Amino acid sequence: MYLCTYKMKQGFLIGAPTSGSGKTTIARGLMALYTLKGYQVQPFKCGPDYIDTKFHSAVCGRPSVNLDTFMATPGHVRELYDHYGADADVCVVEGMMGLFDGYDRDRGSSAEVARVLGIPVVLVVDAKSAAYSMAPLIQGFINFRNDVRIGGVIFNRVGSDRHFSMLQQVCDDLQVECFGYLPKKADLEQGSRYLGLDFSEKPENEILVKLLDTHVQWQRLLEL
Repeated sequence: MYLCTYKMKQGFLIGAPTSGSGKTTIARGLMALYTLKGYQVQPFKCGPDYIDTKFHSAVCGRPSVNLDTFMATPGHVRELYDHYGADADVCVVEGMMGLFDGYDRDRGSSAEVARVLGIPVVLVVDAKSAAYSMAPLIQGFINFRNDVRIGGVIFNRVGSDRHFSMLQQVCDDLQVECFGYLPKKADLEQGSRYLGLDFSEKPENEILVKLLDTHVQWQRLLEL
């Protein structure tokens, strides 16, 4: 058993309202960006998924660890987080499915992992073809549970600077931090992935990293 000296670390969980919102793209991109900036990044993945962990490990140069409150106790999940993140500058946890999707309501969900670890959630919201309608959606996630903290929002598939300014108004009105956005770009669209995927393709995407460096307040994320 790992020796648990659990304490708050610089870390956050990348979650989303639904699958397909872009959390894998943004999580992987932030891991690559921090690594290129010289940070020691410890990656984690909610659930038993082994495909995303392969991408994480290739990007960060250290093994990505599964955090699963269905197959492990909350105490063990905290021990894993503490043990593998002990020498890291930042821990980045990629969520699974929708933030509150679990095997029984929100049990086993990404939200439960964030709650167990006491880390904030960065909500990745697909803003394609929407603007102020994002307000009730985001407000619902902020207020749904008072023991899960939404630390801020990153918008995905943003069409223009004007579109982003409208989305910033949403965050201003809700008094939630907006960390930036990822523009809509065909090069970043990922196809479906399957078991047995060939991992020989380089996972870092230079375009993705440059866009995140430009449009996301990655330094501010470290202050969460």
